Amino acid sequence: MPATYVTEAELRSALGIGALYSSAVVEEVCQAAENIVKAKLWFNKYSVVAHESTTSVATIYTEVPHDFIVGQTITVENAGAKYNGSKTVTEVGTYYVKYAVNNATAEVKNALVPWGAVYGTTHIDYEALPEVNQATLMIAVDIWQARQASNAGGISPDFQPSPYRMGNTLMARVRGLLADHLAPGGQVG
Repeated sequence: MPATYVTEAELRSALGIGALYSSAVVEEVCQAAENIVKAKLWFNKYSVVAHESTTSVATIYTEVPHDFIVGQTITVENAGAKYNGSKTVTEVGTYYVKYAVNNATAEVKNALVPWGAVYGTTHIDYEALPEVNQATLMIAVDIWQARQASNAGGISPDFQPSPYRMGNTLMARVRGLLADHLAPGGQVG
């Protein structure tokens, strides 16, 4: 799937590389930058840490309190075949969500490693926000430049040159652009 926060054409133009590199190489950088930015944005997403089911009801457990409501459609991913998909919420608790399933067998509560994910509707189109697009482009340029000349360096927080551009200051350089859209949970650590 092509990146949509920054396009290949935008990155080629910003770098002035024209058609020197294949689309696959440039698109890979665009997608990497988008993935980095998406990981920091606030989506209606929670980690699924455990699940269980009867023959008619599945229960998924979230790591933190969620804000899903009865009747809402959610999407469950990476939680196992019988749990995955688009589901309609039938019951909620602080750390769990229940929905109807049609299973041949029940399953006792199991921890889910690695964690799955559950998504609700997000009512913002990040692709249409210029600040998100610009932040993604800036990160894509940094990734490209680090690939081409790994000793091109960046500047560390104490204003000393650093040989590594992909360090902890990568997001710091665009945090101001993304500030209004950052996920509160993404700020920890």
